Amino acid sequence: MTLSFEAQVVPLQEDSEGTIRVGGTRVRLDTVIHAFNQGHTAEEIVSNYPSLSLADVYATITYYLNNQDAVNEYVRRREVEATLLREEIESEAGYKIFRERLLARRQERQSKENSDQ
Repeated sequence: MTLSFEAQVVPLQEDSEGTIRVGGTRVRLDTVIHAFNQGHTAEEIVSNYPSLSLADVYATITYYLNNQDAVNEYVRRREVEATLLREEIESEAGYKIFRERLLARRQERQSKENSDQ
C-alpha cells in the first residue's frame, strides 16, 4: 500500500455576511479558535458542537496554527463588529423598555418556580 500525500482542503467557507464557518456547518471559525485557545481539545470541541467532524476541527486548528496572525486579526475584527452592533442595538429607543419587560418576566417566572417548590 502506498500513501498518497496530497494537499488537504481547509474546511472553511465564508458566508455572504463575511462570517467564516467550519466544515459546511453554522459553527463559526472564531468559536472553534476561542475553544481551542481556552484549552479544549479537538474531541471536546466536537462534543460541544456535534455538527462538526473531528477531521474538520483538526484541520481548522492546523490552519490556525499555521496562520495565527491572520486568524487572530479576523477574530479581533469580528469582536469589534459585534461590539459596534451591540452598542447600536442598545442605543435604540425601545431597547431599554423591551429589556426591562424581559427581565421582569424572567423574575416573575423564577419567583413562581421558587414558590412551587
